[in-house]
Amino acid sequence: MTVAIEMGHTTAGAPAALDLEELLATRLLVQGNSGSGKSHLLRRLLEQSAPWVQQTIIDPEGDFVSLGDRFGHLVIDAEEHTERGLQSAGERARIHRVSTVLNLEGLDAENQMRRAAAFLGGLFEVARDHWYPMLVVVDEAQLFAPAVAGEVSDEARKLSLGAMTNLMCRGRKRGLAGIIATQRLAKLAKNVAAEASNFLMGRTFLDIDMARAADLLGMERRQAEAFRDLERGQFMALGPALSRRPLGLRIGPTETSPRNGTPRLMPLPEAALEDARAIILAAPPPETVRPQRRSSPDLLDQLMAAKSAALEIRPEPVEPPISAEDLAERRERVDRVLRAVLAQPDAGFRVIGVLYQEFVVRCRIEGLASVVPDLPEFRRMLTRARAGLGSDMTGDDAWQDVSVRASLLPEDMQGVFMMIARAAKEGWPCPSDAAIARAYGSHSLRRARRLLTYIEEQGLIVCQLDGVGRRTVTLVELAWATAPGDPNAEEAEQGSLAV
Repeated sequence: MTVAIEMGHTTAGAPAALDLEELLATRLLVQGNSGSGKSHLLRRLLEQSAPWVQQTIIDPEGDFVSLGDRFGHLVIDAEEHTERGLQSAGERARIHRVSTVLNLEGLDAENQMRRAAAFLGGLFEVARDHWYPMLVVVDEAQLFAPAVAGEVSDEARKLSLGAMTNLMCRGRKRGLAGIIATQRLAKLAKNVAAEASNFLMGRTFLDIDMARAADLLGMERRQAEAFRDLERGQFMALGPALSRRPLGLRIGPTETSPRNGTPRLMPLPEAALEDARAIILAAPPPETVRPQRRSSPDLLDQLMAAKSAALEIRPEPVEPPISAEDLAERRERVDRVLRAVLAQPDAGFRVIGVLYQEFVVRCRIEGLASVVPDLPEFRRMLTRARAGLGSDMTGDDAWQDVSVRASLLPEDMQGVFMMIARAAKEGWPCPSDAAIARAYGSHSLRRARRLLTYIEEQGLIVCQLDGVGRRTVTLVELAWATAPGDPNAEEAEQGSLAV
C-alpha cells in the first residue's frame, strides 16, 4: 500500500503529494534561507506523516516542542541529561517506538553537537530486532555536519559529523530515513548532503548556494536565478518521492506552530525619559546563590508515559486502618497478581508502563486498590520478580547484601544481577544468554553477553568457561557460584529460574 501525504499545492494548483514509503528509502534534503519557510515545511511533513511512521526531531532552537501536545511526541530537554543518558534514551525510544523531539535549546554549539551525536548514536546502534522505520529530522543540519572546522573542538565535530554520516549513509538499512534541513548548502558537509535523493529548495540569495541547488535539481546555471524570486513557503521539488522533474510547489498550512512566531512591529511604550533612566540605570539586584541543579528525570519513565497514556487513577475512598495480618495477606495477594501478569508469554518484552497499567487494573478487580504500589515501587517489585525472588527471600540478610551490590548497577541491569545471584546461592546452572536477555527485556543474545561483560567489569562477578563451553559465574566476596550452564541453552531449560 502506497502512503501519499499532501504537502500543499503545485504552482498549477494541483495537490502536491509526497510518497512516504519512497521517502523512507531515499532520504530528503531541504534548503532555504532564514524566513523562506523551511521550518514550516518540516512541520507540515511531520504533522502529515505522524499517524504513519515513528519520528524523531533534532531541534536546536526548540521550534518543534509543540508537536508533543498535539501528536504525543516525547520532548527531551537535552540540557537536563548526560550524553550517556541521551544515548540510552535514543536506544529505548527506538525499541519502544516512541516519537521524540530532542530539544537542544539553551546549549552552546559544542554541547549541542555532542548531545545530538549521542542521541543519534542510540538510534543507530540499536539491535537488529528493533530496526523499525523512522523519520529522523535534523533542523539546521549545517550545525551538526559542518563543511569546515569551526570554533568547536575537533572531538565534538568528529562525533557529530560521524553520527550524521551514519544517519545519511548507513541509516537506510536500519530503517532510519534522514531528513536534513539547512540554510546554507555551502556550509553543509558534501558527503552528508550527497546521500539525499529528494530535494526541496527554497529561497536563497548567495550565488554559491543557488549554483549548488541548481546542480542538485539538474537545472542549468542560468536558471539558478529563479531561487531568488521564490516567495516564503514556495519550494522547487525533485526526487523519486516527489517528482521526476523539477516542480514548483507551495507548502500547505500546519496544525501546530513554533513557540516563537515571526516578530511583529508594535509601538514603543510611552514613557518619560527620566522614568526610563531610573529603570535602566537602577542598582543591580543583589547576587543570589545559584540553586543546585535538579537531578535529571528518568527518561525511561518518560518514554513509557509517552508510549501509552497512563490510566486516570481517581482518589479511592478512605478505608479504616487494617491489621498487620490483613496487610501481609493483601501484599501476598498483590504478589500473586504480579506473578499472573508476568506469566503471560510476552510479558518479558512489554514496556513497564503497559505492565503497570495491567497490574493496577488486576489489583482493582481483586479489591486491592488501597495497597497498589506506585510506579517506582512497581519497578523494584518487577526487578525482584524477574530475578525469581519472593518476599520471604528479600528479607534475608544475605539478600540485603546482594541488593546493596545490585544498586551499584543501572536500574535496568539490577534484575539480571539478582537473577544470577539467586542461581549462585541455590547452586543452579548459570542462566543462559536467552534467560538473561529476557530478564533484561530484550530478544538480543549479544546484548545479554554485553551485560555480563559490563557487570564483570564493575567487579561484581567473575565469569569462567570450562573445556566444553559451559559458563560458571561467581559473585565476588560472597563466593557464591553457579553450577556450570550452557550459555546457548534455550530459555525453556531455565525453568527453575522462572517466576
